[in-house]
Amino acid sequence: MKKIDIYIIKKFLSSFFLIIALLIIILIVFDFSERIDDFMEKDAPLKEIIFVYYLNFIPYFINLFSALLTFIAVIFFTAKMASNTEIIAILSSGVSFRRLLFPFIFSALLIAIFSFILSNFIIPPANKKRLEFTYKYLKNTSHYKDRDIHLQISPGVYAYVEYFNDLTNVGSRFTLEHIENEKLTSKITADILRWDSTGKKWTFENYWIRTIKDTNETITRGSKLDTVLSILPNDFYRTLDEVETMNYFQLNKFIAKEKLKGSNNIDVYLLEKYRRVAFPFSTLVLALIGVSISSRKVRGGIGYHLGAGIALSFIYILFMQVITTISIYGGKIPVAIAVWIPNIIFILIAFYLLRIAPK
Repeated sequence: MKKIDIYIIKKFLSSFFLIIALLIIILIVFDFSERIDDFMEKDAPLKEIIFVYYLNFIPYFINLFSALLTFIAVIFFTAKMASNTEIIAILSSGVSFRRLLFPFIFSALLIAIFSFILSNFIIPPANKKRLEFTYKYLKNTSHYKDRDIHLQISPGVYAYVEYFNDLTNVGSRFTLEHIENEKLTSKITADILRWDSTGKKWTFENYWIRTIKDTNETITRGSKLDTVLSILPNDFYRTLDEVETMNYFQLNKFIAKEKLKGSNNIDVYLLEKYRRVAFPFSTLVLALIGVSISSRKVRGGIGYHLGAGIALSFIYILFMQVITTISIYGGKIPVAIAVWIPNIIFILIAFYLLRIAPK
């Protein structure tokens, strides 16, 4: 690394962390002013407000705005360098534009790696604490109630419950089917499925068991039967909040389990997984676009650069939201591809802008 590399890296990272720090302070002030009545109403301890809620609030928002703020930081200090003719001086000294990009790419790569680690290993446990505080002091607890839940417990074993409520851990109209070689071998039906949290077991109420062996069929009825199943109450319900508390490896295991169960929300979980990789990469893409836009000296100073850059970044974010929504609800584009489409399109834009940038 040369002195100019170190100079640009320092400018890049110091601008990024300064903007991040200012934004976090502003967000905390606005969030606190909005939630102070809730804190007082629920008697939230000051220690928990600071060290549980806001301390875990910071990494979430750092990562949420990292790509956008990287873009703004690059435009801010690069446009200032261009305005002071520093870019012209560097290029005139024999440094190629391609070589000039090295410290920008290096700094953006550091931020992208930082974002990836935040998304997959630091934010999930922080989210767990933050969400626990939120549900305890800020939100009225809303319970999950759903109908017509189908899931595969294990290969050849399928469960169905017409209605399940996590407040009471009780389901109605439950069936459990065992299928071997594409043939039904047994079926359990119960009017009520009840979870016993003390004994860690399930209870069937008003049940009947149908067993089929070759051409023989037997039916057993009863009013109550305790049994052990390889499912727990939370297997009948999952929220995106819970997925956000899982690290990369836990999320992969959870998705594999949900695929086995035949979950209807698998695309939502896959979106969370792929976004954790694609979003950090966008930091690098937006940094390249920022350099290409702001390295040209123009009349009006950095205002023009900032305006153009922010407009492009919001187009990127809007495009990301639209394409992922189409993927999940339209079902026309696989989630893995949909998440990466904005990055692919914008990296092509970045290459074009770099090609026409002043050299």
